[in-house]
Amino acid sequence: MTQHSASRRELTIDGRRLSYLDHGPSTGRPLLALHGHLSEGASFDDLAAELGQQWRVIAPDQRGHGDSDRANDYSREGYVSDLSALLDHLDPGPVVAVGHSLGGINVLHLAAARPASVAALVTIDTAVDLPHQDPGPLAFLAGFPYTAPTREELIEACGPLGPMVGPVLRPLPGGEGWQLPFHPQDTLDSERQVHGDHWAPWLASDCPALVINGRASQVLPAEQAASMASLRPRTSLVTLETDHFVQLQDPKGFAQAVREFLATL
Repeated sequence: MTQHSASRRELTIDGRRLSYLDHGPSTGRPLLALHGHLSEGASFDDLAAELGQQWRVIAPDQRGHGDSDRANDYSREGYVSDLSALLDHLDPGPVVAVGHSLGGINVLHLAAARPASVAALVTIDTAVDLPHQDPGPLAFLAGFPYTAPTREELIEACGPLGPMVGPVLRPLPGGEGWQLPFHPQDTLDSERQVHGDHWAPWLASDCPALVINGRASQVLPAEQAASMASLRPRTSLVTLETDHFVQLQDPKGFAQAVREFLATL
C-alpha cells in the first residue's frame, strides 16, 4: 500500500466550521468522498491509502458530523450548499464524487446541481427510492445522550452502538466531559429528509457512474440497484458480499471496485 498524508483543515461557512480531511498531493486527481450517517470523513482513510499519490481524496465531515459544527438545516439544499462552498474554496476542477448512503444522496444531488463540477459518480449502497418509515431505521437514537461526564458513561449509554462510537468520541472543550461525533436529534432530522424519491436528480446527470450494492443490504434492494444502472447512461453495477456498510465489511473489495472504475475514466 502506498503511504499517504492527510491534513485536517476547515472552512467557515455562514459562521459554521466545516472540517475536512485532505489526503494526498494537491496535484493529484481530485476525489470528493462523502460519508453516511453516524460516520465522518475519516471513514475513507483506507480508500485514500489504497488510491495512493495519484489521487487527492477530499473527505469532509458533513454538517453536524465529526469535527464540523451543527447546523439548523439538514435538507439536501443545506448539504449541497456546503459542498458547493468547499469546491469553490478548493477549486480542484471536476471531481469524482463518491458517497455512501447519506453521502451518496448528496453527491447525486451535487452532480445534478453542478454537472460541470462532477466528472464521475460512485454511489455506495445508496437507494434513490427510499420509502418513508415511521419509526425510521435510526429511531433508536432518540434515547441517546449527546454528552456525558466520562467516556465510559457515554459508551455505555449507546448500548450496542457503544463499541463502534467509542474510538471516535470527542472531548468537550475544556476537557469537562465527552460528546458523540453526531447529535442524536440532528441525525434523526437528517435521516428523515433522506427518505423519498431521488430518481430525477439521479437521472439528471450523464457523467460515468458506478453503483456499488451490498448483496445483503438493508437499504438498497438488488432490483433497484440494477435499475439504477440500466436506466442511467454510462453506469455500471458492482455487487459485494456485504450489507449496507460496504467499505467497513469489505474494504479491499470496495477499494478494488473503485480503483477499477477510476481506471476507466
